[in-house]
Amino acid sequence: MNALDIIAKKRDGHALTKDELDFLIQGLTKGDIPDYQVAAWLMAVYIRGMTAEETTHLTYAMAHSGRTMDVDRIAPLAVDKHSTGGVGDKTTLVIAPLVVAAGLAVAKISGRGLGFTGGTLDKLESFPGFSSELDIPHFLNNLERYRIVIAGQTPDLVPADGKLYALRDVTATVGSFPLIASSIMSKKLAVGAKAIVLDVKVGKGAFMADEEEALELARTMIQLAESLGKRATAIISDMNQPLGFAVGNALEVKEAIDTLRGAGPPDFTEHCLTVATQMLLLAGGSNREEQARQRLDDLLQSGKAIGKLKDLVSAQGGDPTPVEDPTLLPRANLIQHVPSEQQGYISQLDAMEVGLTALELGAGRTRKGEPVDHAVGIVLHKKIGDRVERGERLFTIHAQNREDLERAREHLLAAYAWQDDPVQPPSLITQILT
Repeated sequence: MNALDIIAKKRDGHALTKDELDFLIQGLTKGDIPDYQVAAWLMAVYIRGMTAEETTHLTYAMAHSGRTMDVDRIAPLAVDKHSTGGVGDKTTLVIAPLVVAAGLAVAKISGRGLGFTGGTLDKLESFPGFSSELDIPHFLNNLERYRIVIAGQTPDLVPADGKLYALRDVTATVGSFPLIASSIMSKKLAVGAKAIVLDVKVGKGAFMADEEEALELARTMIQLAESLGKRATAIISDMNQPLGFAVGNALEVKEAIDTLRGAGPPDFTEHCLTVATQMLLLAGGSNREEQARQRLDDLLQSGKAIGKLKDLVSAQGGDPTPVEDPTLLPRANLIQHVPSEQQGYISQLDAMEVGLTALELGAGRTRKGEPVDHAVGIVLHKKIGDRVERGERLFTIHAQNREDLERAREHLLAAYAWQDDPVQPPSLITQILT
């Protein structure tokens, strides 16, 4: 068996066997197969696709390219959620503490932001001292003691995925559905979560702008999860405008804290409750949707879930004090409220433009490994469907210097579209697939 034959076989449109995929992934992980051959195979997959069986074999091989964790003994109700990425998507910061407060456990490998979408780990690192670098014993100990862990990928866990993603990023093969699905599910398989809710974003600020593509990816991931012995539900959600009001790491953390205290933005709160309800149903924490939803809503309104966020932060070396006093989170040098220059109803709010503006302020990165500024970002005050008068506050910019602030102001004003007649806000959740 050799890599050249495997590349040629996929190039010609044939399905690869489990042994061939094992050979390829092991060779990549050990460094026996050079990057240029793996890159050629990735392009062949991108063009030719993969069967469901191939995708399952690839995912299993990737998950077992490093160590795996069996969390059944310490957390039989371990659950996870995954978002395909969006602007203002800080849902993990609310959903994970919320479902843990409801009796589940969350064992999660999260990522960092790249481009205009933010990353969960970057947001959590707004807490001074917080570390996402946990070895497996530390991960398992935290899970057993606190029932909640959100860590970064390590060289021990799914190393093949890290290497494949780096190559996909520079070979224009990121958009392959089998490669996306196997990347996501291999990490879930390695960590040991039994039930997974997939939040598939669609719209201007999402990886997929077309709902049919989002549905295809959702179905691919559900089928893959089932073939690996996992339970999965997929939610198709709107990303034509930012989720919630805050965009930027510490600003989003504050909004998540507000939401855990029952005072979050309506759209963001609704989204978190929808995802958390599906997690509770999948894990068997409830068998009735209405009952599960009410239980979670009660936990939010009572503020009982906030303690689980404190547990998460302190267990991973962070200072949880900002949970009680968010003014202690990183703060930008300049904060400017920007009034509307127009009046009428907001008909569009370009999520990608908002995300790119936050990126330019320093809240995100264009290359892996770049630092982010946790303090900067944007807080929106009006969104699609809102009636706005001229001079009314439209958004607030948090920047470190005047030049960045003025550039952000110009870009954000251009992100809005207006009309005289009332506008119906977009549907937050378009479909739920089980």
